[in-house]
Amino acid sequence: MNVSTRRTVLVAVCAAVALAVAALVRPAPSTLPRTGAGDPELAALAREVVGPDRPALAVAAVTADSTRTTVLGAAPDTRFEIGSITKGLTGLLFADMVARGEVTPTTTVGALLPVPGPLAAVPLEQLATHRSGLPSVPGGAGAFVRGWWSTLTAGNPYPYSTPEILDAAAAAPLDAPPGTYSNLGFAVLGAALAAAADRPHAELVTERVLTPLGMTGAAVVTTPDALGPRDLTGETPGGRRADPWAGEGIAPAGSVRADIADTARLARALLVGDAPGIDALRPRADFAPDRIGWAWLSRPDRVTGHTVVWHNGGTGGFTSFLGVDRQAGVAVVVLSAVGGSPDDTTSAGFALLRQLGGAR
Repeated sequence: MNVSTRRTVLVAVCAAVALAVAALVRPAPSTLPRTGAGDPELAALAREVVGPDRPALAVAAVTADSTRTTVLGAAPDTRFEIGSITKGLTGLLFADMVARGEVTPTTTVGALLPVPGPLAAVPLEQLATHRSGLPSVPGGAGAFVRGWWSTLTAGNPYPYSTPEILDAAAAAPLDAPPGTYSNLGFAVLGAALAAAADRPHAELVTERVLTPLGMTGAAVVTTPDALGPRDLTGETPGGRRADPWAGEGIAPAGSVRADIADTARLARALLVGDAPGIDALRPRADFAPDRIGWAWLSRPDRVTGHTVVWHNGGTGGFTSFLGVDRQAGVAVVVLSAVGGSPDDTTSAGFALLRQLGGAR
């Protein structure tokens, strides 16, 4: 057995032991309290459809004329990680900057950022539709170990600076199939838009998107030190406390924190069509089984047949969903303080849209 093989075996054995220990000592998942703040009927429906196995849950039901919210397990102004719904905000920013003439869909990464190699020739619209060829996450041995360790410890797998993100993207082969969901690609898109405006990304998205939407309590969190008493700590599906996913480099792909009132304002603006950069919702490419605009997905609901514009998110301690059914005149937000795959939260969000939109 050579040195490399022995090292691989040792890492595998250590990983197995660590995982076994983690499985033995992990706590049980939290359960929602019976009562909460806000609309009691919506609270009962949310508890039934989304499920009680989580420490906190916030839901909004939005029409053009009304907003109903409920929060279980937390204060009404508690901020959740919204995960990859942040990509939707970056998509709105991109469309707004195109409308202002600051960039075009075909502006290349290299026209805005000093990156070498094939990445320089990638148009911004390909980043915004997950068609750039970039992989989902940064590659390399360091990223692999960081990802493995974050899974084991419920840590943050994305503590990258913007230069580190750009170096990782420039080093990546652009051979991922079109439609490969790329956190890395949206991180590059956000950096490119910030360079075009000569403003830090967090300031730019706050000025151009969050503030006009009235999302005054929301924030782009680039470091855990920026978190305050309103910011909830999420849990893994096994009940462990999860570290926040905060990082400057990955921020355009998934580092926004917001409470249910702020995300309801975003949902209403998308529903009535007055959000800055609303053209980001227009479908531009296939993203099976959906169509995709600039971040935002469109899908015919399997029950109603209505087209739903949506995005979801999943971090170590949170999952989220925002969906808009313009035909029914309703939008739904679900913010859940349990991490992992967002599939269950997305299914619950679609179910809430059907019920609140009058479908049976």
